[in-house]
Amino acid sequence: MTSERDDQQWNPTTYDDAQSFVAAYGSSVVDVLEPAADERILDLGCGTGHLTREIADAGAGTTVVGLDSSAAMIERARETYPGPDLEFVHGDARSIDRTVDGTFDAVFSNAALHWIPDKDQDEVLASVRDALEPGGRFVAELGGRGNVAAIVDAVRAEGKAYGYDIESPWYFPSIGEYAPRLEAHGFEVRDATLFDRPTELEGEDGLRDWLEQFGDRLFASASVPADERADIVDAVEDALREDRIGDEKYYRDGTWIAPYRRLRFVAVAE
Repeated sequence: MTSERDDQQWNPTTYDDAQSFVAAYGSSVVDVLEPAADERILDLGCGTGHLTREIADAGAGTTVVGLDSSAAMIERARETYPGPDLEFVHGDARSIDRTVDGTFDAVFSNAALHWIPDKDQDEVLASVRDALEPGGRFVAELGGRGNVAAIVDAVRAEGKAYGYDIESPWYFPSIGEYAPRLEAHGFEVRDATLFDRPTELEGEDGLRDWLEQFGDRLFASASVPADERADIVDAVEDALREDRIGDEKYYRDGTWIAPYRRLRFVAVAE
């Protein structure tokens, strides 16, 4: 689920099937949001709309607007979840007011903010603050410092062997880095936590599917052609198959485990 991914190619069917864990884990962030009756809430980086629907169902009379920069994701969300309490909008997190009218009681975001480059983060936070009523809450979870580091390091190392200088496209901040950014844009940070969340990838080809869905920008950073991407992914699988997260392997009993780390926060607009 992302909000700023103009050059990232997304397959909504694969996202819903092979990466269903994104929405499943996001349910716990909805619990932190605690949608209330008659609130208007923005789901920033709504993807295919599963959590948008869950937010609307959690609060009686709640209306939710889902915003995403992927037209394919928005189209799937509209097809899957029609209804008067939901609206899905194709737009940019850096300029919410250009595509969405009015303000919100809360802004929610799951697995989206880390797709926005460091250089654009302040513009996004200013946009979110402008979209919130005073006292409105911003509840979000994104990849935190060290997220999927072993995968990124393996891709970079194997890419280098093929002559490519691959760079990570993601922004994975620490609490100490992100909390001051929130405060600088008129938020009071009420809670923030950084935690490990080893995540099971579905199927024997879980790592390959993960890189196919989420890795466009990773490989595009060095203009790696499609045929060599496949060779690099083969090499990454070989490199990580016997590697470990602590005492456990990344690949065990036919399943890949991704070394996720998440930064979750609750902030209030002052």
